[in-house]
Amino acid sequence: MIMEIIWFILVLLASYFFMEFVAWFAHKYVMHGFGWFLHADHHSREPEHVDSFFEKNDSFFVIFAVPAMLGYIFGSIYALPLIIAAAIGITLYGATYFMIHDVLFHQRIKIRMRGNVYFRALRRAHGMHHVHFTRHEGECFGLLVFPMKYLRMELKKS
Repeated sequence: MIMEIIWFILVLLASYFFMEFVAWFAHKYVMHGFGWFLHADHHSREPEHVDSFFEKNDSFFVIFAVPAMLGYIFGSIYALPLIIAAAIGITLYGATYFMIHDVLFHQRIKIRMRGNVYFRALRRAHGMHHVHFTRHEGECFGLLVFPMKYLRMELKKS
């Protein structure tokens, strides 16, 4: 029983952290590639995009939710707890993504997080990503992992 719990936790954590790579890869090669038609409004400064609460880019939340939903469904039907653990990891990463990207970065819900050096560096790195308005330029495609230069910049300011 203890080993099942340990494996469950390990798979959950592994799927959570693997999602950072999936998010980076999908952002760089899908969203800034063939999925640009859904992601372009996220980089737009046009009033119809800036003033709207929803974006075409929000479609990616649904797309990324599909593997988790399938994990919950098939993990439950076939009594596969490790599949459910992976689905929980994906879901938790999605919740983290929403809280950091949509709440902290883009202020869809007005919450301020000042003082935390990591979050300030994370926000700076994401801001550098949004300096670019075309699909072919860009940097900092991940969410939680970013170049250390941004952390060093924020540490100097502290």
